[in-house]
Amino acid sequence: MSRCKGPSAVNATSPTVGRHIFMTRSDIRKALNEAQNAAQAVGLIMQRELGNAKVIKESHAHDIKLALDEECQRLIERRLQRVFPEIPILGEEGDAGDTQQDLRWVVDPIDGTVNFTHGIPHACVSIALQKKVATPPQKTTVYPDGFLTLAGVVYDPFTREIWTAYQGGPARLNGRVVRVSSRTRMAEAIVAVGFSKSPTIIRKTLAVLQRLSHRVRKVRMMGAAALSLAYVASGRMDLYLEPGVRLWDIAAGALLVECAGGRFECRPLRGNHRYWMLGENGLLGDELRKSLRSLW
Repeated sequence: MSRCKGPSAVNATSPTVGRHIFMTRSDIRKALNEAQNAAQAVGLIMQRELGNAKVIKESHAHDIKLALDEECQRLIERRLQRVFPEIPILGEEGDAGDTQQDLRWVVDPIDGTVNFTHGIPHACVSIALQKKVATPPQKTTVYPDGFLTLAGVVYDPFTREIWTAYQGGPARLNGRVVRVSSRTRMAEAIVAVGFSKSPTIIRKTLAVLQRLSHRVRKVRMMGAAALSLAYVASGRMDLYLEPGVRLWDIAAGALLVECAGGRFECRPLRGNHRYWMLGENGLLGDELRKSLRSLW
């Protein structure tokens, strides 16, 4: 079972090579609070615009980009940089600053854009604060470019649920501590699966769905990666598997899962900040991997 390490375990108050940005435990909690405020500000826009016609900037076979995505990311940038002006932002809608510095924000202003565009109230805001580490701590996810997540927020404005976590603390939902499920049998599990846009991965995922549908209680495709991870952290679902997600989809949610007592695994794929990932309750992942070994 993965455990979160405290800020001292990731050398959060010591600089790395390059531009030095110091973060104390108090700073991390302050950053988490500012991220919550920014997420809730975007949430108000999402609530207002859910049923309205959207301005579509790009439309692809399996994805949509809205003008509102960019507007919401700019709002988050203004909110965060007003308090932490030296921390750059790596976002789905573009970067602000040098995202290979000691610290960076990782932002998805609207995760679940297709749902949101079609008026489906299942979408969220995801904001994470990450730090580059020279020596990775054990049992905590460190991404291939050397960053781990110090703090994360996932906000669902349609249920008014906000999940938060920071390294060394528990995962919380609206301030209440949450834990992953205790289910140990695949036959009782609810598994979330996501589809990438690659034709090859779509074919593989269809094979995964076919195999899982006979072995688990239910398979769900929710359409918002950060929320699926938050649901695993809350014990609502037991596992979430998706190839082809981006860092901004998972950076905050992965921390939630780990701080709720679960396990998170990711492997880099071709493409910018693109990953295969599995978030689970720490009890079912090995069985799932064994079931799918011949497919992945």
